[in-house]
Amino acid sequence: MLGGIVFLFHQLGSFMGVWLGGYLYDVTGNYDVVWKIAILLSVMAAALHWFITEQPIKRPATPSAWPQ
Repeated sequence: MLGGIVFLFHQLGSFMGVWLGGYLYDVTGNYDVVWKIAILLSVMAAALHWFITEQPIKRPATPSAWPQ
């Protein structure tokens, strides 16, 4: 389920990026605004992920959880 949601929003984001890029090109006549938005979104994504630390969850090994 989570994989399907990620795939769906990846496709929607790709569509919106291409459509918005073309629209802004038609309005402004160049891709400068599109590049600035892409750079801004990339920096924001990096900043949001900066504090994520992936570590395994430490769980105590209990004998009752061992296979018998």
